[in-house]
Amino acid sequence: MAADIARLRARLAAAGCDLPLRLWDARVLGPADRGYRLVLAQPWSLRALLVPPTDLQAGETYISGGVDVEGSMVAAIEDIAALRTRLSLGERVRMASVVLRQPRPPQRFRPDRPGLTGRHHTRQRDAAAIRQHYDVGNDFYRLWLDRDLVYSCAYVAEQDRTAPLSDPSALDRAQHRKLELVCRKLALRPGERFLDVGCGWGALVIHAARRHGVEAVGVTLSEEQAALARERVAAEGLTRRIRIECLDYRDVTERFDAIASVGMVEHVGAEQLPRYVAHLHDRLVDGGRLLNHGITTGQRGVVRDLGADPDNFVGRYVFPDGALVPTAHMVRLLEQGGFEVWDLEQLRPHYAWTLRRWVANLEARYDDAVALVGEATTRIWRAYLAGAVVGFETQDHGVVQILAARGRARLPFGREHLQLDPATGSLAGPG
Repeated sequence: MAADIARLRARLAAAGCDLPLRLWDARVLGPADRGYRLVLAQPWSLRALLVPPTDLQAGETYISGGVDVEGSMVAAIEDIAALRTRLSLGERVRMASVVLRQPRPPQRFRPDRPGLTGRHHTRQRDAAAIRQHYDVGNDFYRLWLDRDLVYSCAYVAEQDRTAPLSDPSALDRAQHRKLELVCRKLALRPGERFLDVGCGWGALVIHAARRHGVEAVGVTLSEEQAALARERVAAEGLTRRIRIECLDYRDVTERFDAIASVGMVEHVGAEQLPRYVAHLHDRLVDGGRLLNHGITTGQRGVVRDLGADPDNFVGRYVFPDGALVPTAHMVRLLEQGGFEVWDLEQLRPHYAWTLRRWVANLEARYDDAVALVGEATTRIWRAYLAGAVVGFETQDHGVVQILAARGRARLPFGREHLQLDPATGSLAGPG
């Protein structure tokens, strides 16, 4: 079996896929300069990883310890993903014949799969889906997010693009810059009422109230997020100007001058998006502004329903019931819902940069993460974040900010108010 795998690895190397391996018998194969080594922990590991050839199968084999990755998980996934494009049909057939000669894995190696019950996108099921994703523990997220706990795409200045992964200040600056960018795009003014849908741990409402003088409401379905957000608001002395509620966005009844939805639209569900747009439109006063920031599919016309795909690792373990739509689809829904689109910005490279730092932070604090949430959960998040890096770098995913308005909005002419100061990398101008 080991000899079969050694020969297979040599053929893959000749085809341009030189994978570094460590076998169950401690044999080391392949180069030492790839930044990682794929560990096949058992004689059946390769078959478990590839049969059937789905990302759910590969992910569960990793969660269960049938395979491991020493070094960079991102580098490993990049090389494995390249197999799909570099191998000819004949090479794939020969590879499959070798894989199928390997022993079958025992059934007991599979992890217990989480699952939700009830009809999709009811309030009860959506709350359960959010808890599965966000209630992993605030201390876990602190290990790998920035100092403000911003769990969405950062906004990177040119001089920070090549900052070392080990430098936490670059991520801190980029997330602070993103918070300010959202506020500038919405043209927030002192005294205005501002809603943050899916407010996370409160970073955006705190920034908007402290720097732009708004009266803010943040809503989230995560009890753990809400509790910490309230603590942070109190520590900033902003309890009179910020209210944090554990509330479904569909149950918000007040009206606002501006709404931000940052990294929340992915949870709504593709079929629910018209209702989402209509509700946010109803929650704005005439002249109100919406900043919708969300992950999109990179393929035009493709809607990706993670909850409907039984073989999707991310949908099963990370984003239950999530769905992604193309940028044009979201723009069309906003316009059909009564909004006028003012601005659209693609942040895909910024998210790949952000995710690389999140993965590096998690890998550097891996043992701490295991102590907090266990080996399986840590592996789930390492695989998810690393896979997302590759998804954004290969244009399989995008992330887009769309600024839209209800009625006649008072917004600045041009984009000067959004420009970065070339000397500092921060947003120039007032604010």
